[in-house]
Amino acid sequence: MRFETKAIHAGQDPEPAYGAVNVPIYQTSTYAQPDVAQPRGYEYARTGNPTRTALEQALGALEGGRALCFSSGLAAESTVLSLLQPGDHVVLANDVYGGTYRLLSQVTGRWNLAFDVADLTDLDALGGAVRDTTRVVWVETPTNPTMKIIDIAAVARIAHDAGALCVVDNTFASPFLQRPLELGADAVVHSTTKYLGGHSDAIGGAVVVGDDETFDRLAFLQNAVGAVPGPMDCFLVLRGVKTLALRMRAHCAGAQAVAEMLQGHPRVQRVYYPGLPTHAGHDVATRQMSGFGGMVSFEVAGEEQALEVCRRTRLFTLAESLGGVESLIEHPARMTHLSVAGSALAVSPTLVRISVGIEHPDDLIEDLRGALDAAPA
Repeated sequence: MRFETKAIHAGQDPEPAYGAVNVPIYQTSTYAQPDVAQPRGYEYARTGNPTRTALEQALGALEGGRALCFSSGLAAESTVLSLLQPGDHVVLANDVYGGTYRLLSQVTGRWNLAFDVADLTDLDALGGAVRDTTRVVWVETPTNPTMKIIDIAAVARIAHDAGALCVVDNTFASPFLQRPLELGADAVVHSTTKYLGGHSDAIGGAVVVGDDETFDRLAFLQNAVGAVPGPMDCFLVLRGVKTLALRMRAHCAGAQAVAEMLQGHPRVQRVYYPGLPTHAGHDVATRQMSGFGGMVSFEVAGEEQALEVCRRTRLFTLAESLGGVESLIEHPARMTHLSVAGSALAVSPTLVRISVGIEHPDDLIEDLRGALDAAPA
């Protein structure tokens, strides 16, 4: 079954009682049992909910594994890290979402969980960062916000040789463009808030794994810790998944056009987009992705100019997040990546990040060009 068909049908058979084509929103906290300790499949909504089950089945089918859903992307990440023991070590890519860095630097350190940062595009650097106690190599690709492309298959081999799991944050690419489990990764994490939901109206996260033992351990933690999504958020993400393929094609086409315009604009000093042949990771992206995504970052001459560009767009809304049908613009150093300020992951204040929506690319180009031209030099 092809991707577009799975997105509409996996886990989403018509509801048997009345034939509803869409999966119902099972807005309930508990379930009646016909006898003591004999549930009909569900007993309490933290443990399971039919709407959530449908979303988990759909995401598992799209990524090629078994999925579990959570209340946010960070809840999903926290649950994966809860598999580790005090004294274990994580190798973290040196360009990641600020919340991931904050989780490792300010939260899990209290559990005596160590981590080091490495440029995972440099396999020698990764090899040098691995310890005897390394249990996870944490990958983002494309990275947030400078769109580095990491060779998942190569990193997974190094991780496995060290006895560690390779975990890939696939939020920027989505399973339509990239499927890390097929490339050797052990687990995939998503903020389903982003491309999977696609409409900026739901918060959620997911973990997809390829083996039953890890799935069972994560399922225990999902129930025991309880950071689960509500049925309405699951319904909204499931609704978004149905159009993921169509939206991602539009995001990719728009981002490519915008990146090419930015590359030729006199006020833009550097563009980060893997679809450009000049991008350092272009060849790896071409090999492991079926498209280059909807995220673009670029640098201008100074911080004030970057701030003014963010303030002057009309169609690009100044807001955090990404992956929705509407285009967004932000200043990572002061917004999404403020938590990495002063660290090895600090973001240049001259950097602007945009999430290219599905509006007409010519309108987006006109909007960005106008903001760049109007921003003080």
